[in-house]
Amino acid sequence: MDLKNGSVVTEFILLGFSGQWELQIFFFVAFSLIYSATVLGNILIMVTVTFSSTLHSPMYFLLGNLSFLDMCLSTVTTPKMITDLLSEHKIISIQACMTQMFFMHFFGGAEMTLLIAMAFDRYVAICKPLHYRTIMSHRLLSGFMILSWIIGFIHTMSQMVLTVNLPFCGPNVIDNIFCDLPLVIKLACMETYMLELFVIADSGLLSFICFILLLVSYTVILITVQQRSSGGLSKALSTLSAHMIVVTLFFGPCIFIYAWPFNSFAGNKVLAVFYTVFTPFLNPIIYTLRNQKMQEAMRKLHRHMVC
Repeated sequence: MDLKNGSVVTEFILLGFSGQWELQIFFFVAFSLIYSATVLGNILIMVTVTFSSTLHSPMYFLLGNLSFLDMCLSTVTTPKMITDLLSEHKIISIQACMTQMFFMHFFGGAEMTLLIAMAFDRYVAICKPLHYRTIMSHRLLSGFMILSWIIGFIHTMSQMVLTVNLPFCGPNVIDNIFCDLPLVIKLACMETYMLELFVIADSGLLSFICFILLLVSYTVILITVQQRSSGGLSKALSTLSAHMIVVTLFFGPCIFIYAWPFNSFAGNKVLAVFYTVFTPFLNPIIYTLRNQKMQEAMRKLHRHMVC
């Protein structure tokens, strides 16, 4: 280990978005509005699913939990990014940086598992409708939720336990809007080649494998529906399209970031914003605007609160 003059880094500098002050103000206003809408939209979905008797079904239970994870994932990074837009010195302590990375991968890993559970729910609803209630029991739903949290915890701990004690004694500049493992690992004052490969295998391959599994599951659903009834194919496509959009928005940027994790890539910040800001914002829109049952439940809940 080659410590430069025995110095120890206690904080990192986030470069964030560069540009004129007017552009920074624009980003501040835009991201503040988007984050506020993200929190309010996801809370609205959670409240509607909880208090609307017409939405007490496995699909909406999973949707409510997806909203919770989306809100948590966005909250881990977005408020810090917004405040940094008005700060000349974008500084984050090592402890805060490690905490940010821990919860990013914790909620991210849990959401990957939850999306697979939602795909299974759609498979049962479309391909085995008569047995839907029996298969998608409360016990199974509870198992899905516990499994998603466990996988998220294992996913983040397997990486953080090897990262939290890395020595940092030299460069402390992170060319991004938040702390992320690949860029932080590069700053360590020791050889991290094996750790870099492990991060790629853990985060990159996990995202890619989950994405492939989801695409395969949707393909199986569509083939099954087509074989049974050509008329049911359009209905299945309509039902699955929202899920396909969510899956693509969530996994696309994540896979792309980890495909070139240790090389400089100009679009990294854009993908990071899309992954942590826009996807949690778009999920409530996708599910509420396309779902008549959810819209009706929200209207009933609003009328009940007003009265």
